[in-house]
Amino acid sequence: MTQVAPGTAPDMHPSSPIPVHGRPLGSQVRVAVGETGMRIFPLILGGAEFGWTIDLAASHAVLDAYRQRGGNAVHTADGYASGRSEHIIGRWLASRGIRDDVVLAVRIGGHPDNPGLGSVNLVRSVEASLQRLGTDRIDVLYLDAATDGTTALEDTLATAEWLVDSGKVRALGASGYTAMQLVEARILSSAGYPRLAALDVPYNLLHRSDFDGDLRLIAGAQGLAVTPSQALEHGYLTGAHRDRTGLSASVRGSQLAARMNRRGTRVLKALDRITDELSVPTSAVAVAWLLAQRIVTAPIVNASLPGHVDQLAQGVGVKLGRSHLADIARAVE
Repeated sequence: MTQVAPGTAPDMHPSSPIPVHGRPLGSQVRVAVGETGMRIFPLILGGAEFGWTIDLAASHAVLDAYRQRGGNAVHTADGYASGRSEHIIGRWLASRGIRDDVVLAVRIGGHPDNPGLGSVNLVRSVEASLQRLGTDRIDVLYLDAATDGTTALEDTLATAEWLVDSGKVRALGASGYTAMQLVEARILSSAGYPRLAALDVPYNLLHRSDFDGDLRLIAGAQGLAVTPSQALEHGYLTGAHRDRTGLSASVRGSQLAARMNRRGTRVLKALDRITDELSVPTSAVAVAWLLAQRIVTAPIVNASLPGHVDQLAQGVGVKLGRSHLADIARAVE
């Protein structure tokens, strides 16, 4: 009869990896979210795929994988899948009993029932999001200026002030704001309005024009927590899509096809060289490049499989050297 070593499960092979018990190693890795007092894992899990390309069960598996890696920050928007993303995240928070352990960020302004950032719709949007999420507060509320070109910033911040004072929102972030709007917001904060603490902007090593320049300078001067969205350029920087063969005639397919040019190919080849040298996934190198930008606090990444989370989380531990950054810079030019 085979003897089983003490503490070893009967069906476990002696050479199997030892299970890790206790808190995930990533739970010790935290960065400050601007001046909010909140601290998060330097990789925010986005909910754009939840309720759109994957269902509730698959979404919860992705969320569980993220938490198992030490993740504690989840981002969604009231317009994602017409609110289904929020509903799925809310069910996950409630079923796991971890609301107080997660920093919940929500971008507001894109839901068709309450569009824009006008006073009435802003309050209604937050109330609707709270209900779908099954919570009494939003930790970081991103105001999406791209959804509203008419409401004065002062009016939006006045309404946001009430939301903060009532405890429904802990901190404010900006999305779609110009550099001049950020300056205006800081001037208004000196008059007593709530201060913007975070900035969500599309930014990655292929898509830099929306951020590099005045917006970057102002964000740095104001000490905003920069949380770039589209960190993987709609999936192109995962390296999984290298030619137009098999691309669907969808929005995602068009986005991927737009990057399949000489510049995109050069960038993937540069990432491939670094991937081979460091033995990490291509997507992890793309995340590591963002984190190498000192102004970046935590990229927002989307995943549709638990395995994707494992690959992306490796980027937090990758430290790119000067030669790596130089290779990427040459490829991007």
